[in-house]
Amino acid sequence: QVQLVESGGGSVQPGGSLRLSCAHSGLTDGDWALTWFRQAPGKEREGVAAIRTRSDSPWYGAVAAGRFTISQDSARKTVYLQLNRLKPEDSAMYYCAADLRDANLMSPGGYQYWGPGTQVTVSS
Repeated sequence: QVQLVESGGGSVQPGGSLRLSCAHSGLTDGDWALTWFRQAPGKEREGVAAIRTRSDSPWYGAVAAGRFTISQDSARKTVYLQLNRLKPEDSAMYYCAADLRDANLMSPGGYQYWGPGTQVTVSS
């Protein structure tokens, strides 16, 4: 049984930082794409950053804008998303997703597995 569990969200002031974690288990052998998405109320879900289980090469969506960094600890089966210089418009539910796709990593449609999400709120 595949599980993705996000943690690390919370409330922070503009300019602050958070580190989100996504612990995954049960993924079969393969080069999985592990991707962070976010969704704010009334807006579409958008890709933030992705990394593959067999590679440390990251992919970033436009929203990352040089402020966010994705990394992984393969031994702990955990993917991290470091959020720096946060802005109020970064407030959203952040989700971790996994799929065996080779392309379109920033497109949420068709991802096989999703976590329940962790809320990030940026306000003064």
